[in-house]
Amino acid sequence: MDATTLDRWAAPYRGWHYWPEYVISSQPAIPGHEEFHSTDVPCVYQLPGQPDSWYMSFIAFDGKGYNSFVARSQDLLHWEYLGLAMGYGPEGAFDYGGCVVGAYLYESYEIRAPRRLKQHQECFWTLYGCYPRQGGYELRPGYEGVAASTDGLRWQRARDTYILSVHDPDCGAWEQSCIYQPWLLEHEGGYYNFYNAAQEGTEQTGLALSADLLHWQRHAGNPVLRVRPGGYDAVFASDPKVFRDGDHWTMFYFGVGREGAHIMIAFSQDLVHWAAHPEPLYAAGGHPGGLDRQYAHKISLVYRPENDTFYLYYCACGPQGRGIGLISSRPL
Repeated sequence: MDATTLDRWAAPYRGWHYWPEYVISSQPAIPGHEEFHSTDVPCVYQLPGQPDSWYMSFIAFDGKGYNSFVARSQDLLHWEYLGLAMGYGPEGAFDYGGCVVGAYLYESYEIRAPRRLKQHQECFWTLYGCYPRQGGYELRPGYEGVAASTDGLRWQRARDTYILSVHDPDCGAWEQSCIYQPWLLEHEGGYYNFYNAAQEGTEQTGLALSADLLHWQRHAGNPVLRVRPGGYDAVFASDPKVFRDGDHWTMFYFGVGREGAHIMIAFSQDLVHWAAHPEPLYAAGGHPGGLDRQYAHKISLVYRPENDTFYLYYCACGPQGRGIGLISSRPL
């Protein structure tokens, strides 16, 4: 893909404005779960019949592993904690070390469409990342599972075994150390799972396909988004979020390189072949309050037509810890 096209397609997602504080604190003091801290992996969505409410799932860490929580907002700025979305799996299970929800089945993946959850077989659906062991931070190897919900707030396994693992016969060399977070997309009757995985200290993005949300097969050409030596994504090209954007597909992801983690963008016309812009959409250290001095990554993008504004939530890491920050396409 030529540089002119990359520049043109990336242009609408540059020039951000800062919200001054975390929208989800690094020490959120969630009622009943006060021991959890270091919030991460925001994912904003809406529920059918509730056009004026938004929900955000996010994770936090208690020294043993991750749990997923949910919050609610009426204005996309101020959030009320509603409690646990999905916790630890049973001892000995593939998700005993904690679950990271946030790869939801949406009614539409158009970039300006509401992030409204879609019902399938009378349930809402998400893929989730998870870990088999407790006792530390992202203890390898990671897996992925699939969960369902009747209310869109609290989630339970829809399948009692993982959907992707390092033990699968089609697991590639690039993903043999750990499998991380999925992103679910429905297109033309099939399901796509974009996910990041690691070979030792390098993370890249792969693709798996399914006809039923429960059984998945990897794309033979993985990884579909690769690290680029010397670039802003020289070490990681991770955490993909894919949307339909006019006549093409747009992927937001984060790169690790050049002494930071940065919000990046890539494009495709077929969901398989991707071209990434070499420059970040938003580089770590841009926030005047220092919230993201170290890392800016793991985004959730929402468009609000009432004020013609994109809200981009992200995990911001710096001197104030790890929390959920916000930048927007217009001043708020």
